Amino acid sequence: MLRKRVGDQNLLNRLGHFSLGLLICFSTLSAEESFKDFKKSQSDSFKKYKDERDNAFREYLKQEWGAYKASLSAPLYENKKPLEILQTTPQAIKPAGPKINIQIEGIKKVEEKLPEDNATSKGRQTIIISLETKPKDIIFDFYGTKLGFDIPEGIKKANYYPQNQVGISNFFNTAASSEYEALILDIQKVSKMMNLNDWGIYLLVSKISQSLFTSQDNAKLLSWFIFSKLGYAVKIGLANTHVVLMHYSEKIIYSTLNCSFGDKKYYVVANYAKENLGRVFSYKQDYPNSTKALDLSLDTLPLLEENTQSKTLSFSQFGKSYALPITYNKNLIDFMSSYPQADYETFFNAPIESKTYRDLAASLKKYIDGKNASEALNFVLNFVQNAFKYEQDDQQFGREKVMFAQETLYFNKSDCEDRAILFSYLVKELFNISVIGVKYKDHMSTAIYIPIEGDNVMAGNKKYVIADPTYIDANIGMSMPKYKSIKPQSYIFIKKD
Repeated sequence: MLRKRVGDQNLLNRLGHFSLGLLICFSTLSAEESFKDFKKSQSDSFKKYKDERDNAFREYLKQEWGAYKASLSAPLYENKKPLEILQTTPQAIKPAGPKINIQIEGIKKVEEKLPEDNATSKGRQTIIISLETKPKDIIFDFYGTKLGFDIPEGIKKANYYPQNQVGISNFFNTAASSEYEALILDIQKVSKMMNLNDWGIYLLVSKISQSLFTSQDNAKLLSWFIFSKLGYAVKIGLANTHVVLMHYSEKIIYSTLNCSFGDKKYYVVANYAKENLGRVFSYKQDYPNSTKALDLSLDTLPLLEENTQSKTLSFSQFGKSYALPITYNKNLIDFMSSYPQADYETFFNAPIESKTYRDLAASLKKYIDGKNASEALNFVLNFVQNAFKYEQDDQQFGREKVMFAQETLYFNKSDCEDRAILFSYLVKELFNISVIGVKYKDHMSTAIYIPIEGDNVMAGNKKYVIADPTYIDANIGMSMPKYKSIKPQSYIFIKKD
């Protein structure tokens, strides 16, 4: 009997060990399966978000957004510019200074340099788009250059739905889980190859987004995603269920809607000079490590396909007529015409296209070589005063528009700051003389650092003599009567090459 109980106990012990073994075995298998599931989930998560920033930002987008007031930034001028300008009786200027001999090739200018591996425009286009090898998902004209890009399937499926904060998060999730890296690299490559500044990149990304989506909300959301991946500080907001794209800029963009987030202003450049938005619902935190401000400086020109056109500028001085033929790239004019109201330093410091400058400089050289410096400078001043008709921007464009010097040469009409920008560029390049912009509440003039008697201003520790490109037939040293006793509001200092 005892033997039987012992045997039963041994059997139970063996069964117990067996059960424990089964338990350990099943537990081990269960742990292994859980680990496999964990690894699979981690792998799926990695596939979904290759950028670790996206997980945190996705969660942040789900949080409650706040209301921000959209306000219009200040206009460039406090008072409206005059509808008509003054003209004085032309007088010969007193000869002063050394004899002038313009050296066109020797003057340091900003040249449009091609990358070493792309020596021609045709070569650029071939690299940008190779339709012979593989059709692109989207193809469009970018200021004369045909561009093509492949779009990942995930981004094609991205959609702003529902039309609220959840829809924005949904769009971001879909885009972030796509194979977007190749698209970002292509945008960077094309931007470098075409020498695009930030505004050029803005236009390129906008064109890509609008070529892919007919919905403006989807297009803005894609631009937001791309700019974030390119490192720019951008935000998305909602106004009446529609998407608002905002770019951070350290410098003011005039007459443009913006929202303040702390001490930073984010501008709605797509709504430049348009109606107000009222309140915009958005978030405070930027996409992680994307802090780059939109910089509108145009220190070098973009490399655009040639659309060469020509015109002849003409004017008269003391009964004698002068003709100055120039050539220019119309694609560059169109690019410049898209600009918002950046700060004046941007326009005063931008170059003229090298071939246009050479044409103009060669024509001016024929007429001013051998003259005294005062006579030569005055001839160029008289050219800018008389070769263009005066017209307010509101009349010509329906809004305030500052023109680059290149644009002023193209358009037949211009106003005060356009002429000041052109004249200052010519003075700097032709004569290598310091020149500044002189801004009043409703007018822009220039002043030159030369030892000539006349109306002048003190800027810094230097005395500059007024040269007003809008006061018709006025010589250097003559201010419009209205501004003789008015202190300028500010000065625009121009960089030296």
